[in-house]
Amino acid sequence: MKVAVRPQRIMVRGNGSYLWDHEGTRYLDFVQGWAVNALGHAPPEIAAALQAQAQMLLTASPAFHNAPQLSFALELTRAAGLAQVHFTNSGAEANEAALKLARKWGRLNRGGAHQVITTQGSFHGRTLALMAASGKPGWDALFPPVMPGFLKVPYGDVAAVAAQIGPETVAVMVEPIQGEAGVVVPPEGYLRDLRRLCDQHGILLICDEVQTGMGRTGTLFAFEHDQVKPDILTLGKGLGGGVPISAVLANERTSCFVPGDQGGTYNGNPLMVAVARSVFAVVSHSEFLATVRARAHYLQQRLGSLCAQRGIGLRGRGLLWALVLPEPTAEAIVARCFADGLLINAPRPNLLRLMPSLRVSEVEIDELARRLVVALDHGAD
Repeated sequence: MKVAVRPQRIMVRGNGSYLWDHEGTRYLDFVQGWAVNALGHAPPEIAAALQAQAQMLLTASPAFHNAPQLSFALELTRAAGLAQVHFTNSGAEANEAALKLARKWGRLNRGGAHQVITTQGSFHGRTLALMAASGKPGWDALFPPVMPGFLKVPYGDVAAVAAQIGPETVAVMVEPIQGEAGVVVPPEGYLRDLRRLCDQHGILLICDEVQTGMGRTGTLFAFEHDQVKPDILTLGKGLGGGVPISAVLANERTSCFVPGDQGGTYNGNPLMVAVARSVFAVVSHSEFLATVRARAHYLQQRLGSLCAQRGIGLRGRGLLWALVLPEPTAEAIVARCFADGLLINAPRPNLLRLMPSLRVSEVEIDELARRLVVALDHGAD
């Protein structure tokens, strides 16, 4: 089905920061499956985990425990400082589970409260519920009727959130940094203020870290930047490093699912969880995260100099950045980059987004800068 506009090239092989198509053309990949390939293309850790687990057990069905799931559940909840985790298959599925958990908690603890406050420009997934929750312009007209129960406020505005809280409010759902909106970074202390507000009103804070989690912003979880903890946390993309796995985590007071409330045929299957454990073993290491921060600083410096010379805005954190163009020429620049062997993303007509492997090297960042300069200077020709 025609659900995406794709170039007439077939990608056949990847290694680290590079992709090759069926004609042998090599591309420097600063999209990495939309921040999915945390360790780059075809990392040996994932290949080893797949081979080892595939020889033991693919799945025993969600009706049984499996060893990788139990081990990783313990590791992940400890790292996040939360009590329980349910593994799912995609970021959307994790966010859907988070909403279900919040609404059940509201029924049990807040008199049936069910409304969730989200933000304008947010992106939480493509299910009907999550399209209603998201603040992406135009989505409310695609598949009516729109599911009720979501109130949207400007991103980064804590006062606007406070003004919407009422007896039917059960949670605030927010991205620590808005990814699909073009790497929108909120004011300093935004999550900390939301945490305080939610505590004052006795409602839940849900952090959607499908894109920002797993080291992407320089810490294992982006909420660590504000030194807070959400009640519910969702992870995806980089969690599996390229395989389909996601997770919803919750603290003790919020973990109210009982058998029958949530599930899925492939949820927590040992093959995918074994891969996620192998990725986590690398990404959660303090020395690895220190290297991510060092590469992030280097990338910011290189981007900052070329943007300043051309009157281009720059925003982001860690290894997630956006260039804010003065004109709506992003698609033309992306096309120019593609023709020159560089993969970047245009989430908006005037925005370019960069999401490299967390293992990106300074040499590869230099290569990005050289090719980006050419595209920025000639991309709209």
